[in-house]
Amino acid sequence: MAKFELKLPKMGESVAEATITTWLKEVGETIELDDAVVEIATDKVDSEVPSEVEGVLLEKLFEVDDVVQVGQTIAIIETEGEGGVEAASTGTTIETEEPPKEAVVIETQITEATETVTTATSDFSEGSRFYSPLVKNIASTEGVSLEELEGISGTGKDGRVTKNDILQFIEDRKNGKVVTQTTKEEVKKAPVVATPAKKEASKPTPVVASGEDEIIEMTRMGKLIAHHMVESVQTSAHVQSFIEADVTNIWNWRKKVKADFMKREGENLTFTPIFMEAVAKAIKDFPMINISVSGDTIIKKKNINLGMAAALPDGNLIVPVIKNADQLNLVGMTKAVNDLANRARNNALKPDDIQGGTYTVTNVGTFGSIMGTPIINQPQVGILALGAIRKVPAVIETPEGDFIGIRYKMFLSHSYDHRVVNGALGGQFVQRVKDYLEAFDANREF
Repeated sequence: MAKFELKLPKMGESVAEATITTWLKEVGETIELDDAVVEIATDKVDSEVPSEVEGVLLEKLFEVDDVVQVGQTIAIIETEGEGGVEAASTGTTIETEEPPKEAVVIETQITEATETVTTATSDFSEGSRFYSPLVKNIASTEGVSLEELEGISGTGKDGRVTKNDILQFIEDRKNGKVVTQTTKEEVKKAPVVATPAKKEASKPTPVVASGEDEIIEMTRMGKLIAHHMVESVQTSAHVQSFIEADVTNIWNWRKKVKADFMKREGENLTFTPIFMEAVAKAIKDFPMINISVSGDTIIKKKNINLGMAAALPDGNLIVPVIKNADQLNLVGMTKAVNDLANRARNNALKPDDIQGGTYTVTNVGTFGSIMGTPIINQPQVGILALGAIRKVPAVIETPEGDFIGIRYKMFLSHSYDHRVVNGALGGQFVQRVKDYLEAFDANREF
């Protein structure tokens, strides 16, 4: 018999801990693969932690209402020792799966490597998704970088990368079917740039409360948001570009079709999916907006995953992610936007819903603001704020001459990381979004 440590998985950016709410399995109970073992709650979402192995629950290390840090072991599961693979990075045992036929040679190499490796390997803790110990060990052994691992489409539950997924990726890479990122050897050869020593953080000015002042303790989520915002400003050199877009065609088209859209699709057609569609198109035109920075290297993201700032019942904001937004038509985008917004309002988002974003859009116009200077959602390098749509007098150019007319206009505010996005790219990107909005076909079919 062998013992497997069930750990609290990573649950998205800025989430470092969770509270145990309900144990779904009791000590001595049999657990199947992917069975939910425990329910947890964070300041953002409630979720379940599934088992990665089959076995019997041997020990619960935390009680209900205990707060657990990401990566901590929450339970011990006793498994059959035969057929298990010991992961060097965690010392845990998980059950193997039948490898694909084309990956038998790789499987043999991995088995030999895992038997001999005794030092800790990379834990890929900076990744945006949860990876099992076996997947991380295979990735480390075969020199698969975090960027490559993030780009693998998982076939497991909730898109999780399985052993077969990574073995197939390795096989494809050897056959030249995958364009690889910078290899570890190239990184080692790169010149080392000395970084200046960090200055001591200045102490905040003490605030004295008088007897009439009310003292309000920040919520745990409020503390996380505050930390995330300060960290972003200290990390990225924020610069903004602003532009005004004429969205009269969009306004009139939506007014004309929204009733029929509701009847046919059962969905409320808002402006948000139309704007998201334009942003996704502009990112395809300017892919260097869809990047992240890691030290002195740039990670160019393969997928266009749009974050969409949404309000929670307590007034805080969360950023669920529309995965592969560029592959959705307007109906699909509308359904994705409405689904995420509704689940955000009902506190029903899953951890995977808030992970993997590559660019973010926030609608400050919802609160009546005509423009804003949003803070970048790390580790992204850009965020677009949509201002309120206003009916304004405007100069209209026609072949017969110019005249004054009533138009629907809005401001687009683009904040971007000036370390890697210069003014030309930042300005051209938001200009392209404006162009797509203004070129919207008023006779478009849905």
